[in-house]
Formats: sequence, structure tokens, C-alpha cells
Amino acid sequence: MLRAFLVEVATEEETVNPLIPEFYDILWSGVIFVALLLVVWRVVVPRMYTALDARKDAIEGGLKRAEEAQAEAAATKGEYEAQLNEARAEAARIREQARAEGTAIVNEAKEQATVEAARIAANAQVQIEAERTAALVSLRAEVGSLALDLASGVIGEALSDDKKSTALVDRFLADLESSEKAAK
Repeated sequence: MLRAFLVEVATEEETVNPLIPEFYDILWSGVIFVALLLVVWRVVVPRMYTALDARKDAIEGGLKRAEEAQAEAAATKGEYEAQLNEARAEAARIREQARAEGTAIVNEAKEQATVEAARIAANAQVQIEAERTAALVSLRAEVGSLALDLASGVIGEALSDDKKSTALVDRFLADLESSEKAAK
């Protein structure tokens, strides 16, 4: 009996393949697989697509915002450069205006100085001429009186200071001036 049992177990073992499961195992495994597949298909995949879409939108939105920020930065840079160029042009205009005003002030000061110098020179000339005239009058009177004194001493008589003696002195001085002018 033992022998027969062992033979029977040995023959049965040969007919059962351990790699091929029983039908009920395949059936229940298939049902569980399909149930899990449906759960994954209905619940997990849509959530995964939703998360991926949200991530895609976030990335595209970030890129779009970055492009908008870059465009705004470029526009701001353009405005800044335009303002900078405008400020430089304004500064150059102000410098040129200041240079022109400075030149005008210097020219005006030179003109005033020239006018003042001419006025001073004219006043000095008038003063010199007045002093010269006064000196000539004084000198004529003195030369006349000295000449009369000298003539009185030479002649030995006193010459009176009348019109005749004054005319004689004036004629003498006029002859002296004309001889000086002729010598020049």
C-alpha cells in the first residue's frame, strides 16, 4: 500500500505542472487585475493627467510671464535709454547756453571796460589839455614878466606893464612857437 500510494503520488505529481496555476487562481487573479485596472484607469490616470496638465499650465504660464517680464524689461530699458539720451541732450543744450551766456557776459564786460577806459582816457585827455592850457597861460605870464624884467635890466629903464609890453611879449612867444613848429 505504501508502495501504491507513492506510485500514485508520483504519477499525480507528474501530471500537475507547478508553473501553470489552477483555473480558479487565474480567474480570481484576472478579476482582481481588471478591478485594479478599472480603478487605476478611472481614478489614478485622470488625477495624473490633471496634475500633469496643471504642471504644464504652470510651466507655460511661467514661460509666458517670463516672456512678458522680458518684454516689459526691454520696453523699460528702451524708455530709460530714451530718457538718458534726452537728459544728455538737455545737459549739452544747457552747457551750450551757459557757454553762450558766459561769452556774452565776457563780451559785455569787455565792452564796458573799453567804454570805461575810453571815458577815463577822454577825461584824462581833457584834464591834461586843461592843465596844459593853464600851464601855458601861467608860463606866458611868467615868461612875459621875466622878459620885461630882463629887458628892464638890459635897457636900464623900468618898462611898465602896459598893453604895448604885453603885445611885445605875445609876439615874441608866437615867433618862438612858430620856429619850434618849423623845426619839427
